[in-house]
Amino acid sequence: MRYVSTRGMAPRVDFEGALFSGYAPDGGLFMPEELPQLDTETLRKWSTLSYPGLVKELCALFIDPELIPRDDLHDLIDRAFRRFRHPEVVHLSRLRNGLNVLELWHGVTYAFKDLSLCCTGQFLQYFLEKRKKHITVVVGTSGDTGSAAIESVQGAKNVDIIVLLPKGHCSKIQELQMTTVLKENVHVFGVEGNSDELDEPIKAVFADVGFVKEHNLMSLNSINWSRVLVQMAHHFFAYFRCTPSMETDPLPLVEVVVPTGAGGNLAAGCIAQKMGLPIRLVATVNHNDIIHRTIQRGDFSLAKAIKPTLASAMDIQVPYNMERIFWLLSGSDSQATRALMEQFERSQDLRLPKELHSQLSAAVTSACVPDEAITRTMARCWEQNRYLLCPHSAVAVTYHYHQMDRRQPSSNPWCCLAPASAAKFPEAVLAAGLTLETPAEIRALESKETRCAPMRRGDDWTLILRGAIEGLSQQWRGRAQSST
Repeated sequence: MRYVSTRGMAPRVDFEGALFSGYAPDGGLFMPEELPQLDTETLRKWSTLSYPGLVKELCALFIDPELIPRDDLHDLIDRAFRRFRHPEVVHLSRLRNGLNVLELWHGVTYAFKDLSLCCTGQFLQYFLEKRKKHITVVVGTSGDTGSAAIESVQGAKNVDIIVLLPKGHCSKIQELQMTTVLKENVHVFGVEGNSDELDEPIKAVFADVGFVKEHNLMSLNSINWSRVLVQMAHHFFAYFRCTPSMETDPLPLVEVVVPTGAGGNLAAGCIAQKMGLPIRLVATVNHNDIIHRTIQRGDFSLAKAIKPTLASAMDIQVPYNMERIFWLLSGSDSQATRALMEQFERSQDLRLPKELHSQLSAAVTSACVPDEAITRTMARCWEQNRYLLCPHSAVAVTYHYHQMDRRQPSSNPWCCLAPASAAKFPEAVLAAGLTLETPAEIRALESKETRCAPMRRGDDWTLILRGAIEGLSQQWRGRAQSST
């Protein structure tokens, strides 16, 4: 299995190359050169597997056994899921009126990103120990990625991690989950800006290919292929738990409702679809609606500003994984994808070509959900089911209620992905007029010591970031020399 850049100007790489790269050298994102096609027999076989079992099968398709032998791969995945609170790792709650909620938040940080990042962390450490190498991971976060990335590598001897968080733009709990980890290899910066603004210095650093190579830099944002790979399992698990039958031919369709910001889960769903999984995707967004506008009208252009919402982890204007979807739906046309993305980067305004837009709207439908609807949905779900949704999960469930209220329920079963626990968003729970039983481990964050370096407005953030990276490289070289 080889991986190519969506922009077609970078050399092909194997899984290890894609894992350690983040962005491809030409600014594109890595995708598999060919997608395996799954026949009905394979899907039937997979339908009885656990969530970790599905992750193992999917990873075996995309990671050559010469790189990670199968027994090692299975051990790494078992180790990755060891700290999850639920015995199934991922759990489906079946609620009233056909509402299925897939809980992706039973990991250490109570968010779906634990699922992919705990596996990615295991893959990284496997290769680093084998190659006797050190890397510095750089992560920009809108809320959940930072803490999940920290948990996946904290204390690892071959990895330093730098996280940039948007000060005041994520929930207090999300921030504390990052700033209270005092391990020597964890370095958190609080940026006086939003999540799109803090991506700028990261992009600037990764654009300097020589610097990236010299300091062994990589990113763990959802640009990283290994994260998208593991996230494909959400869609397979949702399908197998919600389909009415695995015996019919063709297999029935299931609708998967995906609350989305940067588009990682959506890209994973599109790939699963292309591999033969019979799902229909519904992308649901908050006020920051670039994905919705793109699907509805082919309008992939930036709004004037990010609007802060209750679903703060989705307050994103540049959904970089849409590039993967454009490439996939254009028949792997890297030349066309490169032209589109370069135009977007130049003008921040793009109208999709007619053919690509029709492919996109055939693969995915969408809905936009304002804050008032989020709190209404949280209250309604509690009233009907005694079930507490986080605001991001409520963005998905709003679509379900909307269809029910219009008396236009789909003839297909559907499944709403729930990316985080309500325990992480007490402010939103309060706004919905509800009360929250906060888990003891989250309450304990309040009394812990914190560590966070500032990046203030007016500072040169790129310079600060480069300085931090250079300092870590010097320390690593010093340690490496003293141990020889």
